[in-house]
Amino acid sequence: MQFTPYLNFDGNCAEAFAFYAKLFGGTIVHQSTFGEIPPSENMPPLPEAAKSRIMHAQLQIKDQSLMGSDAMPAIPGQDPNACGGGYQLPQGLWVSIQAADAAEGRRLFDALSAGGETVMPFAATFWSPGFGMARDRFGTPWMVNVAAQA
Repeated sequence: MQFTPYLNFDGNCAEAFAFYAKLFGGTIVHQSTFGEIPPSENMPPLPEAAKSRIMHAQLQIKDQSLMGSDAMPAIPGQDPNACGGGYQLPQGLWVSIQAADAAEGRRLFDALSAGGETVMPFAATFWSPGFGMARDRFGTPWMVNVAAQA
C-alpha cells in the first residue's frame, strides 16, 4: 500500500507542479486540463476560464508520486457546491518530507517557504537536526524533517 498526496490549487496547479518537479528532481508524467474532457450530455458547459485549469497532474519522484488539480470554479446557474465548491485553502493536514540531511532539509525548506509563509522556522529540535513548517506560495502546507542519525 502507498499513500499519495493529492493537492488542490486555485488556477496555478501547472505552475506549482513545474516548481515541485524542479525542486524535488521529478518528472511530470501526466497533465491534462478541464478543456480536454470529452463532451458528454451529463457535463454542464465549462466557462472559458475553466478550460485551461488542470484537471489532473501527476509528478513522479523516483518511486513516489505527488498528484494534484485545480479546483473547478463555480459555474453560473449550477450548484455552488458541485465539484467540491471551488478552491479552499488546505486545512487539517501537512505534506511531510523526510530530508536526507540538514543541508538538504534547509534547501527544501528555503525553496518551499520563499514567497509563502514560515510557520515554524527550520532549526534543530530535540528529535531532529532540522525541522521546519511552511505554507508555500501556492497555499500548500509542508513540514520538512531530517531524520535523526543513529
